[in-house]
Amino acid sequence: MNPVEGVLAREFPERRVAATASVPNGNHKQTAVATFADGGEVVVQTAADAAALAVEAALSRAVRERTSIPVPHVLASGALDGAGYVVTERAAGDELHERFVSLDATAQRRVARSFGVGLGQLHEQFTFDDYGRLAGSPRGGQRADGGEATAGGAGFESEPATNRGFDAASADDSDWEAWFSAYAREGIAALPAAFDGCRKRLADAVAAASLPANPPARLYPWDFRPGNALVEDDRVSAVLDWGQPMAAAPGLAVAKVEHLVADWYVEDGAPLRRAFRAGYESVRPLPPVPRAYRVAAVVHSAVDSAGEVTRPGYPERTGAAAVDFHRARLDAWL
Repeated sequence: MNPVEGVLAREFPERRVAATASVPNGNHKQTAVATFADGGEVVVQTAADAAALAVEAALSRAVRERTSIPVPHVLASGALDGAGYVVTERAAGDELHERFVSLDATAQRRVARSFGVGLGQLHEQFTFDDYGRLAGSPRGGQRADGGEATAGGAGFESEPATNRGFDAASADDSDWEAWFSAYAREGIAALPAAFDGCRKRLADAVAAASLPANPPARLYPWDFRPGNALVEDDRVSAVLDWGQPMAAAPGLAVAKVEHLVADWYVEDGAPLRRAFRAGYESVRPLPPVPRAYRVAAVVHSAVDSAGEVTRPGYPERTGAAAVDFHRARLDAWL
């Protein structure tokens, strides 16, 4: 029995599975869509890192409860044979990554604004005492039948890391300048040889940065972008990936999400940038976004977790065209 079959047998023992289909979904998780004989469908994700997947499940539930961001309902989460799993409803819509460029200008601005509103709500609802990756110690998850799953699930026994009651994780650093410097340098070091010509300028820009003193720590959703969303009737119908979350100065998240929304798909991102910022400001004031945050946002978007240069746009740029895109965005902030 493969892992997906094992999860389905545990969580839905009374339902017959008619078919399962694997879906490409990043470097750390395996995703499959399961269709039941009665016509219902669920999405099953499994990962070797049960604790990380448990954080994602907990955050997905919390975001769905506290914001207007459309997040698929988490039906179950837990661990089986040492691996973590999450089962969600299957959301309706087409992949926004493929559809974004075909939307008309009004729809594109509406999508950009919705990402601004969503990030503003995340920053209002999730506050932390320190900076860093969110983590916790698992105490068990939630079963589809309402029972408690085995260790590695969505709940955590840890010190609260937020004054909003989100106790699923804790950050790990109280020195913002030190944390950001290490974060930016890590991204620069991960760039492949094609970026050697700008590596020193990037490091110098980070070293010379004048950063806000003691900024508030807010949720930094690592992959909050059109590429992880669905669209239906020209509106965002689901945001799917909440993995690898962090706590950071809000301006850093603004820099990265704005880059992925306004710059990734179109030549002139100014209208989308204005729409994104207007959406954010409809919830809360726009935070300071110094140049170093912009540089770090592009650096950490240019290479994926497997060390491969990311492919912006649709149709996707590859090879030298992808490198040129990232270099042009870096040059704009250097």
